[in-house]
Amino acid sequence: MSQPRATKVLVIGYVWPEPRSSAAGGHMMQILETFLEQGWDITFSSPAGTGEHRADLAALGIREVPIELNNSSFDSFISQLAPDVVLFDRFMMEEQFGWRVEQQCPDALRVLETSDLQSLRDARHLRLKERLKASDDADDFSELFAKALRAEFEFMAGTDLAKREIAAIYRCDLNLMISDVEIELLVEQFKVPRNLLHGCPLMVDLPSAPPAAFEERAHFLSIGNFRHAPNWDAVLWMKTTLWPLIREQLPSAQLHIYGAYTPPKATALHNAAQGFHVMNWAEDALQVMSAARVCLAPLRFGAGIKGKLVDAMLCGTPNVTTPIGAEAMHGDEPWPGAVTRTAQAFADNAVQLYKDKTRWLDAQAQGLQLLASRYQRTRHGPALIARINECRLHLSSIRRDNFTGSMLRHHQHKSTQYMSQWIEAKNRLIT
Repeated sequence: MSQPRATKVLVIGYVWPEPRSSAAGGHMMQILETFLEQGWDITFSSPAGTGEHRADLAALGIREVPIELNNSSFDSFISQLAPDVVLFDRFMMEEQFGWRVEQQCPDALRVLETSDLQSLRDARHLRLKERLKASDDADDFSELFAKALRAEFEFMAGTDLAKREIAAIYRCDLNLMISDVEIELLVEQFKVPRNLLHGCPLMVDLPSAPPAAFEERAHFLSIGNFRHAPNWDAVLWMKTTLWPLIREQLPSAQLHIYGAYTPPKATALHNAAQGFHVMNWAEDALQVMSAARVCLAPLRFGAGIKGKLVDAMLCGTPNVTTPIGAEAMHGDEPWPGAVTRTAQAFADNAVQLYKDKTRWLDAQAQGLQLLASRYQRTRHGPALIARINECRLHLSSIRRDNFTGSMLRHHQHKSTQYMSQWIEAKNRLIT
């Protein structure tokens, strides 16, 4: 008897995944590894250039195929590939290639990996800019952090980015959501049908070895891709406000800041005399995290859940963050460190965690418990596979019941199709 054909998956990436540079890259690799465990046949394509820290997908048995925007060569490529599942990595890829996928492979399940809600992150960034423009006070952001989902909706609803992003969510058969807060925002405020969404947080294996001891660790650490605007804002806030407050209490304290794609404006902040060290990219993020005593993540805006904080838990490193940093990450469970709303509270808790071994050990244990309860790969990986298989089985009824998505595909894809074809024709004339 012949073996059944392996499920074919095409992933259309916004970028080539860089798991050591960003949480988005790490999450994509976790999804790909989950597919590989099923024996699925995976092709990864992207119109982006190759980054210096990209993962070696070919070594994992994943085909790598560069593709072009606004080029009908993609039609021939996907028609020949004939995937069963197409995963768009972020909504911009669905906008660019969704209509081509529907034309060439109408029976393929279309899945969107949202990574986080970009429109929510951008709306929060705009709010922060307004707050900073209205007041010189860089300490208290309690009001900014206290916004309810309704207020988030009201700020987002008028933006073009939210309309584009949520339209892409409707057009797909299934959407992977990393944050349960964002699921509730979409369902309760934007009225997106819950059955179009699937909670898929960061998926990790629990550490097998005990973490480094309190006495073996030194210094504060902050880490994050410098191309990600919330991380750069956090570095600036540390430099101007938070780190001076910490050094008032710990004059010999040292802060090591790591991040991929460090720009000159970041290296210019390096000041050894102040204990403020900009260290560039970490070859092994878990190694430097394991050597630090406390992780600092002072995020004033953002969305999704934070890979750096999951890494901190994996390494047994307590952290200090804000409500934005901790959002959707711990439910009703205690936070492995401290969640603060003001600069002074942030500094005070950072110092206390650094000095108080008993509190530090409690936070470390809470982090390991949180990993076990919310982030285990052995739980979320099978749930993702089961949901995809269920959607493939009931694809016709999912699309029938999602009339709004069908309507949006009809109108948006026509306009995108004609614009893309016009750009392609123009490019041919130029060349």
